Amino acid sequence: MIATLRRNGNSIVVTVPPDELERVGAHAGDLVDVEIRPVDVRPRLTPALRAALEVELTNGRDALEYLGR
Repeated sequence: MIATLRRNGNSIVVTVPPDELERVGAHAGDLVDVEIRPVDVRPRLTPALRAALEVELTNGRDALEYLGR
């Protein structure tokens, strides 16, 4: 599960969705093991969107280079 750390007073909290708690059989007040690792989340393009992007980059290269100045 990937979650966002949030500040709550002087503590940092992680919200766990109910379906995830149900999946592992955990309830409020239970002790659980937590492993914290930073993750790099990047959006993934669908094949159709990637193809459309390639077309636009190819056809609009001059305009993009002009805008990038």
